[in-house]
Amino acid sequence: MKYVLDTHAWVWWHMHPKKLSSRVRSIIADQDAYEELLLSVISCWEFSKLLEKKRIGISCDPEEWIREALEMSKLRLIPLTPTLSYRSTTLPQPFHEDPADQIIVATAREENATIITKDKHIRDYQHVRTVW
Repeated sequence: MKYVLDTHAWVWWHMHPKKLSSRVRSIIADQDAYEELLLSVISCWEFSKLLEKKRIGISCDPEEWIREALEMSKLRLIPLTPTLSYRSTTLPQPFHEDPADQIIVATAREENATIITKDKHIRDYQHVRTVW
């Protein structure tokens, strides 16, 4: 099984793992529970925007934090390709208008993966599998 980490799940795993559900902590911690963890490159951008807007703070160099946070076992960073860009704009409706969420959902659909997310908009979307 493959899992796509929503941005908050990726950030919380590295900053505040207790914010994750016990089920999600178990999945991420048990490398035998999954084939791969996937992370859309848009999550790196979202993390950077959270820093820019001072919605989160860190005590180290942001680029170093990102580099280290990408060193998770079995993690594959998914680039934003032209095809994925297009597919994020043609998701079955209804889905909300957050572009980052659209890209994360399109990534999960493209990779046939389950999204690890607390986001109700994504969890209620019938065209992807989620876990929390």
